[in-house]
Amino acid sequence: MKKIIKNWSLYTAMLFIGVNLTSCVNDLNVTPIDPSVNQTFNQNAVFAKIYAGFELTGLEGPAGNPDVSASDEGQFGLYRTFWNMNELSSDECCWAYEANAGIYGIQTNAPTSDNPLTQNFYEYSYIEIVMCNSFLDQTASIKNDSTVKQRAEIRFIRALHYFNLLDMYGNVPFTTTVSTDLPKQISRADLFTWIETELKDIQNDMYQNRSHDYYRVDIAADWLLLSRLYLNAEIYSGTARWNDAAVYAKKVIDSDYTLAKKYRYLFMGDNAGSIDGSSVNDAPNEIIFPIAANGKKTSSYAGSCYLVASPAFNKMSNRAVYNYLPKSEWGCNRVRATLSKKFFPGGTIPSGANLIDLRIAANDDRAMLYAGDGRTIVMTDKTDPDKGLTTFKFTNGRADGDTTKISDETMPDMDIPLLRKAEAYLTYAEAILRGGSAVGGLTALASANELRKRANAQQFSSISLDDVLDEWAREFYFEGRRRTDLIRFGYFGGSSNYNWDWKGGTLAGTQFSKDYNLYPIPQTDMSANSNLNQNHGY
Repeated sequence: MKKIIKNWSLYTAMLFIGVNLTSCVNDLNVTPIDPSVNQTFNQNAVFAKIYAGFELTGLEGPAGNPDVSASDEGQFGLYRTFWNMNELSSDECCWAYEANAGIYGIQTNAPTSDNPLTQNFYEYSYIEIVMCNSFLDQTASIKNDSTVKQRAEIRFIRALHYFNLLDMYGNVPFTTTVSTDLPKQISRADLFTWIETELKDIQNDMYQNRSHDYYRVDIAADWLLLSRLYLNAEIYSGTARWNDAAVYAKKVIDSDYTLAKKYRYLFMGDNAGSIDGSSVNDAPNEIIFPIAANGKKTSSYAGSCYLVASPAFNKMSNRAVYNYLPKSEWGCNRVRATLSKKFFPGGTIPSGANLIDLRIAANDDRAMLYAGDGRTIVMTDKTDPDKGLTTFKFTNGRADGDTTKISDETMPDMDIPLLRKAEAYLTYAEAILRGGSAVGGLTALASANELRKRANAQQFSSISLDDVLDEWAREFYFEGRRRTDLIRFGYFGGSSNYNWDWKGGTLAGTQFSKDYNLYPIPQTDMSANSNLNQNHGY
């Protein structure tokens, strides 16, 4: 049953969506529930479907029965559209391939209200919100401990979806219950307050950190999302909240989560550690909210497969070392020169460098960049996949080197580390530099240096806000957050103080309107809901 979103009354159909996943998402065996046959509320199935919605695009994988109608299901999905909207619009990633389903509109910083990427992300987000609302409506009277925990988690996930909508679209339709009434639009400042209140209200019901199944969120996830909300508070509400950002970031820093021993472990096929049969990879110590993936049990081109496959191409020397997906090497995403220069400020790669692995040349373990086959830092033709550097940051290879445990040649086992502890260190550093009060004597310099220490990079002797912005790029490139960071620093729409290659669609980079700091509300919803006003400039 396709879920084609044309108006809000159709969201009631989502009441019956679910998948059966043994032990939440640990087992990842997907069995669709046919709503025409089974219309009873299955609490655990809907709970699991909500989690699975970050990775999967529908009831058949990798395509065939999507939750949202699309010309090519694999190009869309919640995570892939989220990633494209945040990365392809920024100074980090460039789609180096043929024009594709609205991608150039995002990449050239000229989105429109009928762009299919922005529309599908919006629709998938509201499908998730409606399922969250349904779950909460159906379980409102159930008081056992298991349900109390589930309800807190679902409220967190709903708040996370609303946070992303707040960040990308500003004033959006808002509802917390399933209804056939058209929802009214909430102001950005009021939605900020609602998310803040919701995240604080659920804390007593959430699992304490690291006391639960790996794939479920806990109170550290709540703290981390609050710190992210407060870090961007001036953009969202008009009032800075640097102290609060620092306080909640410090809670995560002081939690039982620890940084993984090696940066690369976070993005490998056995990054679930013992769940993946690995005694080497300690990434679960850092990953606070993983999006689960398994090559045999989850099939989607819109989740971790996109991260692993899109920068990889079949000409890469020793590509098996980095990719381990020989049937998924798409060669479409490239590293923009501006990102490469975060590791090589002079704009050139040192002579004699190992071009298939630039970590040693950069003196930074995070510089997982590939310059082989004659590639140069500058991509003079953004449509040519043979131009520009690429990255092997995401891989289906294993930290333990056991290739017999790799599930599939097409779909990866690599979980997406959606929230991880490293974020707290940079949030704290930035908040303190912007005027927040130090917590427990921790300085901004010491906090940022924790990540550089793990990366075997030279320690900062002093630190500025621009140093932090560059460190956000070095630590989190290609992880779907860069647009938000640039906006917070005033370096995105309307800014002439910061430039990058192909900004605004030109190689030298050109300024674009500040209106594009928000995406447009899709025209499909504008036409269906008379309560909505479009964002300025669209």
